[in-house]
Amino acid sequence: MQREEIISAAEAYWDENRDAIVADIAKLVEIPSTEDLAAAAPGAPYGPGPAAALEKALEIAEGMGMAATNCEGHIGFADLPGETDIQLGIIGHMDVVPAGPGWSFDPFKVTEKDGFLMGRGCLDDKGPSVVALHAVKCLAGLDVPRPYTIRFLFGANEETSMADVAWYLENYDSPEFIFTPDADFPVCYGEKGGYDGRITSAPIVDPVILDISGGVVTNAVPGEAWALVRADASALPAAERITVEGAGDGTARIDATGVNAHAAWPERGISAIMLLTNYLLENGLCNQQEREFLELVRSLVSDTTGAGVGIATADEYFGPLTVVGGTIRKEGDCLVQTLDSRWPTSITADEITAALTKLTDAIGATFENTLLMVPFLVKPEDPEIQVLQDAFQAVTGDTDHAPFTIGGGTYAREFKKGASFGINMPWIETPAWVGGEHAPDEGVAEDLLRTSFVIYVLALAELQALKLA
Repeated sequence: MQREEIISAAEAYWDENRDAIVADIAKLVEIPSTEDLAAAAPGAPYGPGPAAALEKALEIAEGMGMAATNCEGHIGFADLPGETDIQLGIIGHMDVVPAGPGWSFDPFKVTEKDGFLMGRGCLDDKGPSVVALHAVKCLAGLDVPRPYTIRFLFGANEETSMADVAWYLENYDSPEFIFTPDADFPVCYGEKGGYDGRITSAPIVDPVILDISGGVVTNAVPGEAWALVRADASALPAAERITVEGAGDGTARIDATGVNAHAAWPERGISAIMLLTNYLLENGLCNQQEREFLELVRSLVSDTTGAGVGIATADEYFGPLTVVGGTIRKEGDCLVQTLDSRWPTSITADEITAALTKLTDAIGATFENTLLMVPFLVKPEDPEIQVLQDAFQAVTGDTDHAPFTIGGGTYAREFKKGASFGINMPWIETPAWVGGEHAPDEGVAEDLLRTSFVIYVLALAELQALKLA
């Protein structure tokens, strides 16, 4: 079949099966599949919700004639056999984040409104997974050579630890190439390395800072931070984004309000720890030990490129390293600051550790590396990436958007060779009443699902023409 014939066949499939596709999405969305380790059991290692959604997804795949396997609730897969056992993979995830407050729609029911499907998982990642699964079914009915077996993997633990994929790769070989419909178009070919650390002061003697707290997680720019200090609140000056109030017994509470942002895009945030640290230092609200620690924290959080702590670098694929100071706490008599860095190929984890350890040693503090993921990169000129990009362009006519890399992480990085491939097109404006991934009123445009479906059918057909192994 020619490319135009494949596109036309995919469009016809969607138009004929649109209601069935939406119904399959609804079957998954109605299952609250958030991790619940307290309720874990044999066959449900991440709790009953993810296990139920995984089983339902495999049931949908079996209904399409695919051979499905449930891997003890960790993960599942369904195969469309090819002429060989060499595998071309797709992976989506059936777990979701909690619904949380603020919904105008039932989070666990697909509601159709003004061309959008609303509900938790419609965008991340049940809707895209169903669309990609139907693309496999569509491909099976086309007159297209299939030298490779297509294995569709259904994850159940993406939103927390990706233990599902770790289990899979301990028990099965990786497909030769895999993509996940869990990011943005046109195609993401690389993900920065991940590096988390923990800076701990020596025990503070005769502290001025009685308590301090900022941030919720390591991998985000913190929006709030506060400190309780020995000081006369009435003598402390006003400052932007800072509030001061007396806390009794000669103490004052200082609150800083910043702007939250994911560590992958720190430029979108304002660090409350930076605001708080600056205020404490500028107003002498610390003893010498505390000052040395806070000055190191300020060097860390005031420049998201890592220049302040000697780790600034960039490469041609990922651009600059980024770093955020996610949380600060007082633990016992010690001050503790955490950090998250997204790093390119132009630096090593050992070099990051050495630079930070040199700074902590100088003030009698300690440094510990607490998480390490190496950069994941498939060269943008590799044929698999070019096929995905070409499929996107052929269906959409969009030549303005090029393959890209990200600071976040997806399933793709866990496999031999992979990419994240849709379904978002972030340059398309979405109504204010439609939320994004992890947000209240999560939703996705039906037009976006339809376009993605056609892209996936074409991409799967043309990936079959490559030499994968």
